[in-house]
Amino acid sequence: MIWSAVIGASLLAFAFKYLGQSIPQSALAHPRIAKIADLIPTALLAGLVAVQTFANKSELVVDQRLAGLAVAAIALYLRANFLVMLIAATVTSAILHQI
Repeated sequence: MIWSAVIGASLLAFAFKYLGQSIPQSALAHPRIAKIADLIPTALLAGLVAVQTFANKSELVVDQRLAGLAVAAIALYLRANFLVMLIAATVTSAILHQI
């Protein structure tokens, strides 16, 4: 059963990738489509961050991960290097987790 799901998901992924490659360039050049395509990765990343920060299985939680996210947001606002932001957020979360 699991292998049929894996094969089915693989075929769907291939089909979507093929369909995406076969869309004519003129359709993608439309300004509204281009703006939507630019915003999709941002929306997906925001959703991933929200789920990873506030979810624990099927529960809504507020814990040290929120503090790490806040530190990361402040570091990005201050235009810190990505590595500095990542280390600051990780250290903050780890210290608060140990408390």
